[in-house]
Order: sequence, then C-alpha cells, then structure tokens
Amino acid sequence: MVDTDLIKDLGAPDGRKAAADALVALGADGVERLVQELTDKDSSVDWRPVADVLERMGNAAFDGLLRGLASASTESSRKRVGFAFSCLGSAAVDGYTAALSHPVPHVRRMAVLGLQRCGDDARSAAPALLRLLGDPDQRVARQAQDALILQGEHMIPLLQRIRERGPGRQRARALTVLAELGGEPALSRADVAAIERLIRVKLPDDRPEGMWACWNHWMAVPSGDQAGIMQTLGLVDPRPVTFALGNDIVDADGHGCGTDDPHNGYERVFVTPELDGWTLILGAWSDPCGEERSEEVLRLCTELSARYGQAHAYYYGGQGDGSAWLIAEQGTVIRRYCETGEGEDELLTLGEPLPYERARRVELGLTPDWDAAQESQDDEDEWRWAAHDMAADLARSYDVSPLHIGPDTPSRGTGVIALTPYGLAHGVPAGAYRI
Repeated sequence: MVDTDLIKDLGAPDGRKAAADALVALGADGVERLVQELTDKDSSVDWRPVADVLERMGNAAFDGLLRGLASASTESSRKRVGFAFSCLGSAAVDGYTAALSHPVPHVRRMAVLGLQRCGDDARSAAPALLRLLGDPDQRVARQAQDALILQGEHMIPLLQRIRERGPGRQRARALTVLAELGGEPALSRADVAAIERLIRVKLPDDRPEGMWACWNHWMAVPSGDQAGIMQTLGLVDPRPVTFALGNDIVDADGHGCGTDDPHNGYERVFVTPELDGWTLILGAWSDPCGEERSEEVLRLCTELSARYGQAHAYYYGGQGDGSAWLIAEQGTVIRRYCETGEGEDELLTLGEPLPYERARRVELGLTPDWDAAQESQDDEDEWRWAAHDMAADLARSYDVSPLHIGPDTPSRGTGVIALTPYGLAHGVPAGAYRI
C-alpha cells in the first residue's frame, strides 16, 4: 500500500525529491496508485512529477502503465499516461514490441513512440514496425512511418522488398519512408515512373499556389522565357512539378540551411511557369543577403536584367526573421537593402531608396529621404522595424510576390524543379513531398 502522503508530497517543492525516491524504491508495488493519480482529472498533484517517478521506475512500471493506458477514458488521461508509458527507455523495448499488436490503437501508437525514443536500441522491433505501416488506424500507421524513418538507411532493403512483394496495405507508406531515407536512388524504376505519371496527370489542372515557407527566397524576371532564364542562371535537369510539389521541396530544402545536414539547401530551385508576365525562381539559392550567396545573386540579377530589362531578388522571413530586396535594371543594380537584425546588414546597402520605401517612410511619419547618421535613434528604430517585414509587400507592389499568388493568377507553361551548380556537383537531399 502506498502512503497517500507520499503522493501529495510530489506536489510540494520541499518534499518532492524524498517522496519521489521513496516511491521509486517501492517499485511495482507503487505503480498502480501512481497510474491512478495520472488518470484522476481531479487530482491536486501536478501530473508531471508523477510521470517522472514512473519513468525512473523503468520497466517495473510497464505493465501498470499499459493497463492504465488501455483503460484511460478521456483524452487528457490518455495523454498523461501515454507520455509516461512512452518514456520508460530501452529496458522496455521488448514490452513495447509486444504492445504493437495490442487491440487498442492508442496503445499501439504510444508503443511506437516509446520505441522511437529508444533510438538504435529499438532496431530489433523493425519487422513489427513495418507491419504497422498498414495499420487500419491512420495515426498508428503515421507514427510507425515516422519511427522507421528515424531507424535509418539500414531499413531500405526491407522497404524495397515490401514495394516489390507487398503486403499491399503496407506499400504506400513504405514508398514514403523509402523516399525520406534514400530519395530517388532508393526507388525502383517502376516507382519513379509511377510518380512522374501522377505528376503528368495532375499538371493540366494545376493552378498557382502561394508559397509560405519559414524562410522565403526568390528571384523574379519579367519574362516567360523559362529556358533562357535557366540558361543564364546555369540551371540544369529541369523536371516538371506541380505548385504543391515545388513549394514543398523549397520549404524542406530551406530547413536544411545552417544545419549539420551535408546538403546546404542550395542544390535546387523551383522555377515557376510564367505568372502574370513574370517567372519566379524560388529557393535558398536565390538569397540576396546571405553571406554565401549575396554577391553571386547580385551578379546573376545584373546579367538577367541586361537580358530581360529587370531582375529582382528577395528574402522574407515568415517567422519574423527579416527582409531583403535587390532590384536590377538594364544591367545595373539600382537598389539592395537588407534588414535581418544581423550586425553587418548595412554593408549590403546599395543605391537609393525605392519609391515604395519612400512612401512607407511617409506613412510612418518619417522623412522620405533619410540619412541614418542624422536620424534620431527612435526614427531609425521605427524604420528598421518596418523594413524588417517589408519584403513581401514591396515585392507585391511589383506583382512578384510568391506569397500572394493564387489560383486566379494568370499562368502560362509548367513549373520545374531544376538543379543549381551546387546540386549538379553534390546531388540533392532525400525526401518525400506533396504532389
């Protein structure tokens, strides 16, 4: 029997550690009472210290938590018990594996999550996880999919076998996991052909779809000469894509920038069809302000503008991460401006303020022509805060904002994903994307 005061002491900062140590020492004898506390919606004790005690008990708490999870009657109690159940660690791998066949879907899903948190120690569970790719409960199947992706490339031969031989109910998610782990090289020729055929089927009805990534970079050229623009930029191997697929690839690649991923996000771009007279080149490779790309993008925009009259490049951080813009005309850069909060933004400034910038300053009650050295600190700060979020609206004033296009935007041609010189040299990252 568990002393009720020990449970209550988990909610008292002064007595929490001693109470937790005492409850852990009870082992399996204390599990049932702790699980009851987790499922009690009227409990006055914070559920997190209770879950922490059960986690410290490890495998000794497994059976009690399994029963509690299977019988939990509310979403909140399932969440609390499920959290504790999935955090028991590698000692519970065998128990988690057995629970993958439990009749209650939520138990199966939490067992998958538990194995997911065990990392490499859960490799023995791979065959059972593969079976769950065909689970009738889609949340269970999705959790198994995510867990198998984390297992790594050693899963590729097993997934390829499922694609070749079935079972049929596992094949669709097996393809997704294969794409995430190995990309196109891991897919059979038949699978690649089927994906390309699906894209061709969707393209006739495809309509422009606005981009809204965390980090948005794009160039814009006032022409529908997609092939000539790509030639000027040195882009190769264009492959037709829907807007959903192009945007999804750009968003996924952008999350690889600045991480330990060997791919830097510069390997490919989405070149749109002609949109109301403009072609957009979307992707981190088009960044006008980043240290690695700014000078090259300036050169490319200069060359594009010499050929097509104008060329723009923009950066807009969708999570409040700043803005930048570059406008070139007739082979000359007339403006580059950057406001990302980085210490050397001002070193990128070129040319005179654009009419849109001047108009925005007037709206803010500032002088349209300014000199930062002569402005008050308050005026300078107000302008910088405004400019920090300005790129998308400035681009919209030229009708070149991919964040503001939609199904009614006039469109001609087909968008493509094309390799940049980086992609040609290093290949592209693996991934599964929306079509």
